[in-house]
Amino acid sequence: MERQRIQRLFKQHYAKMLRVARTILYDEQESKDVVSDIFEGLLRGQTVLMPDTEERYLLTSVRNQCLKRIRHQETRLRMEAATAEQTSEVADNDDERMTDIVEFVVGHLTEQEQRIFHLRFAEGYSYEEIASAEGISRVAVWKHLSHALKEIRNRFNPKAL
Repeated sequence: MERQRIQRLFKQHYAKMLRVARTILYDEQESKDVVSDIFEGLLRGQTVLMPDTEERYLLTSVRNQCLKRIRHQETRLRMEAATAEQTSEVADNDDERMTDIVEFVVGHLTEQEQRIFHLRFAEGYSYEEIASAEGISRVAVWKHLSHALKEIRNRFNPKAL
């Protein structure tokens, strides 16, 4: 479609198209985007308009584009809600699993293994810092942590062995 004809259509129908979009979307910027997208499509030559149906085509296009945007927003919101729900369920499961692990650590590891495990994973101490605090070698820290992790893996992930 030639540029001059599109400019004429823009000047002639833009205000009415914008009103229709605002009526459906209740959002000024979204409405402007919809109308701009329609004229962009005309500029790219994707559509051939007949002179006697120009206005009807443009207004119908606005309505359809607005409804398409609303459906897209609703779908996006449903997906976000479903993702949030799944994340919440995973977090709940993780909390339960962590509670089980803590109970296992307290019930099945020696006091020294518990302290070393806590210093490493709860406090973030290095092997060197743990060795210094406990008065043992770094190798002993490694052995205690290896034993504790092996016991936890055996209890909570026996298939991985």
